Amino acid sequence: MIDKRQLISFVIPCYNSMNSISSVVDEIDATMNLHEEYDYEIILVNDSSPDDVWSVIKRLAEEKNYIKAISFSKNFGQHSALMAGYRACTGDIIVSADDDGQTPIDQVFKMIDLLSEDVDVVYARYATIKQSLGRRMGTWFNGKMNEILLGKPKGLFASSYYVMKRFVALDMIKYDNPYPYIGGLVFRTTKKIINVDVDHREREDGKSGYSLSKLIKLWMNGFTAFSVVPLRFSSLIGVICAIIGFIFGIVTIIRKLVVPDISVGWSSTVAIMLFIGGLIMLMLGMIGEYIGRIYISINNSPQYVVRETVNIDDDE
Repeated sequence: MIDKRQLISFVIPCYNSMNSISSVVDEIDATMNLHEEYDYEIILVNDSSPDDVWSVIKRLAEEKNYIKAISFSKNFGQHSALMAGYRACTGDIIVSADDDGQTPIDQVFKMIDLLSEDVDVVYARYATIKQSLGRRMGTWFNGKMNEILLGKPKGLFASSYYVMKRFVALDMIKYDNPYPYIGGLVFRTTKKIINVDVDHREREDGKSGYSLSKLIKLWMNGFTAFSVVPLRFSSLIGVICAIIGFIFGIVTIIRKLVVPDISVGWSSTVAIMLFIGGLIMLMLGMIGEYIGRIYISINNSPQYVVRETVNIDDDE
């Protein structure tokens, strides 16, 4: 168990949540009032939400000085919002939660109490996930790809609701390139990560901001920013195709020698050419994605641009 009298920072990205963020803050207050041995702060990051959530966040921050508010100039994504929140927080323990009320804040100490010398990060694991089938499939696929490409511990469920020690966040914010990927940053910082079971609630209002296209973009971001496995896989595919082509060529020559009158298989030749050509274009596209991200990083493209803040000093 960790020492008492520590500061807990709640970092919450906000998007399309003007009708739910106030109740999330109220739940944090109610939960922390039952644990007065801790101090706490709340960092709310408006990811250029199309609704009027910034007005709600700003009002909350003006009413409660322990709430820090950040507003982006445009939509940079949930992971960039988390990075901004981590840079602004000062807590010894950092809690990342959702703005839609689905994450049970009242169970946060089930995770916090598990932090120890052997545990640096605790992810919430849901017995029943209250999300659409497509979103659940996307979560499953993302988890498998994280295991293969980013070294996520096998069997670990990496949700958006988790707690971590401050040193983990301090190492994560050293990454100042565009396209941050939180999972990759966590997994490269520590392997002392566990799960704890908590409830998952129905979304209070609206719908998830993650469409299929945004999920695919997020996956591509994580894979190309933190792993060269796709490039190595491309090389392996190239070697396999070359071997298959060589064997096919030998077989074709032998068949022609054995049966001189055999007709030439134009359709099979075209099929093979299309298959190999498609693979080549796929691999070139993957290489281009890496090169493009290198180019953007060299040009110092920002992770995010802050338009306005409340209760945050300039040095923060």
